Amino acid sequence: MRERSISVLDEDDTTIVDLLIRLGFKRNVANVIVFLSKVGGATSRDIEFAADLRQPEVSITMREMHQNKWVLEREIKRGGKGRPIKEYRLAVGIRDIIEYIEALKKQEFEADMEHIRMLKDLIK
Repeated sequence: MRERSISVLDEDDTTIVDLLIRLGFKRNVANVIVFLSKVGGATSRDIEFAADLRQPEVSITMREMHQNKWVLEREIKRGGKGRPIKEYRLAVGIRDIIEYIEALKKQEFEADMEHIRMLKDLIK
C-alpha cells in the first residue's frame, strides 16, 4: 500500500470556513474553497479526505463551484485502463470570492433597505 500526505484544515482555516458558512455558503463548498486555496490543486480523493466528504458530495460541490466559475478541472490520465483522475484548482483567488460575497451582501442590504422605505411610506 502506498502512503501519501494530504493537507488538512487547521484552526485558522476552520474559522474561515465558519465565517463563509455564516455568510450563506454551504459547509461543503466553504470547506473545499478554503482547502483548494491552501493547496493549489487537488484530486477528488484528496478533497474527500481533507474536507471529510464522500465522492458524491465532492461531485455536487464541484458542480456548484463550476456554476460560479470558481473552479477549474483537468483530467490526469493514468497508465493502463480505468477512468482518468480529476484534479481541481480554484479558477479565481479566495479574495475574489470574498469580493463577490461582499457585492452580493451589499445588493441584498440595499434591497432590504428599499423594502423598509416602501413599508414606511405605506404605513404613513
